[in-house]
Amino acid sequence: MTAGIYNFTLDQGSVFYINLHYQDPNGNPINLTGNTARMQLRRQYSSPVVLTLTTGGGGIVITGATGDIAIEITDEQTETLEEGFYVYDLELNNGGVISRLIQGTITVSPQVTDY
Repeated sequence: MTAGIYNFTLDQGSVFYINLHYQDPNGNPINLTGNTARMQLRRQYSSPVVLTLTTGGGGIVITGATGDIAIEITDEQTETLEEGFYVYDLELNNGGVISRLIQGTITVSPQVTDY
């Protein structure tokens, strides 16, 4: 299956949270029990990684049977991102079988007020 494209904006210095619901074409949840996930952000496809999120306490939580994937980027993490555009993808690992779930661009909107 081809990865879905999802482009979004996050605010520098703020918590970013999104919940994805992975389902089949009939709307039934896809069971993700036993899967792990990894997501990386880069300025360009060939640039160094600027942020990595993972399951196991690294910002991604998978709720197996419901097909839910929660992604949270902390305010400390978004504060380190420079204003501008990034590319990313989110991959699932099911026992060594890797599949790309979504990909796209992230726009970082600059912070004005600094705590």
